[in-house]
Amino acid sequence: MFSRIINKSKNTDDKSSIDYIIVGLGNPGKEYENTRHNAGFIAIDTIAEYIGVKINKIKFKSLCCTTEIDNKKVLLLKPQTFMNLSGQAVTEAMSFYKIKPENVIILLDDISLPVGKMRIRKKGSDGGQNGMKNIIYLSGSDMFPRVKIGIGAKPNPQWNLADWVLSHFNDNDMNLINIVAQNTVEAVKFIINGEFEKAMNKFN
Repeated sequence: MFSRIINKSKNTDDKSSIDYIIVGLGNPGKEYENTRHNAGFIAIDTIAEYIGVKINKIKFKSLCCTTEIDNKKVLLLKPQTFMNLSGQAVTEAMSFYKIKPENVIILLDDISLPVGKMRIRKKGSDGGQNGMKNIIYLSGSDMFPRVKIGIGAKPNPQWNLADWVLSHFNDNDMNLINIVAQNTVEAVKFIINGEFEKAMNKFN
């Protein structure tokens, strides 16, 4: 299925130009694996898996690798700064490759969407997501395309929001998140090929 969506290639880490940066937001460390706030990490790991590359180079305060998606040179980026300082990693990579915000695709969690839902936006506010907030603050721009992955609202208004987003998905929710992560592969392909409307019409 995915071999028809993305041209597989080997890692192509070098100093040549990059067309797009694809950023998955999350927190590093085993204790945060498969938590709601790490939906972006899950999505970008899925993209890497289907391309056949490893996101394992340490650079830009991140784990990263360069590869190709549909003949576009892309940098896959997993900031290791912890969520609230994601902008440090993103802006460092943007500066190095001289990439404008419109060519930086952010994959992130969204509590306003039910688990298993995706919403694609060309630009906009941070929506209360602290990683996105830091990226906008440090870059001075809100023109980042983004793929929002639903993680569900707090089940009880009394719950602390930080506790909720750092909680682990149950098995059913994890299955839904994995499906969304697979759909993210195709959504990213649409975006880098300039087919934003197609992406939004199919997945929003």
